[in-house]
Amino acid sequence: MRDSKSLHLKAQEMANCYKSTDYLREMSVVSEDQNPEEGALKWIALAILHGVNSNAESVSIRRTEDGTVSVLAEYRKHFLPSPGGPVGEKAIEFLRSMVDLEKDKDKQRLAFGWGNESLDLRVKAKREKGCDTVTLKFPE
Repeated sequence: MRDSKSLHLKAQEMANCYKSTDYLREMSVVSEDQNPEEGALKWIALAILHGVNSNAESVSIRRTEDGTVSVLAEYRKHFLPSPGGPVGEKAIEFLRSMVDLEKDKDKQRLAFGWGNESLDLRVKAKREKGCDTVTLKFPE
């Protein structure tokens, strides 16, 4: 497993780089990234930025047993662009690693900062029946 602190730092650096972009547009092309690890960190940063700027309650990423990855944002029950299989799988792995979510059902807090901004997210993970879901819960 990778060093969770360096993953956390890299995701924050990505957020700082992409803070003034169109998050949904960038999320829709991240599946084309040639490096799934970089794409996963970019997707995590974009999902957090989108959640904050769209006043989302949560953003969940889910991988099913057949490898399909989907994303759901809780605010209008709107599906966000999927990062695709390889990037999505890495995003789930990295999110679990960043906050040390090893159990099938687990939750932790994640302090996340970019530029002069920061927030405290709740991260929930659930693994059952071949599906792995990680949810980012945003503060009210």
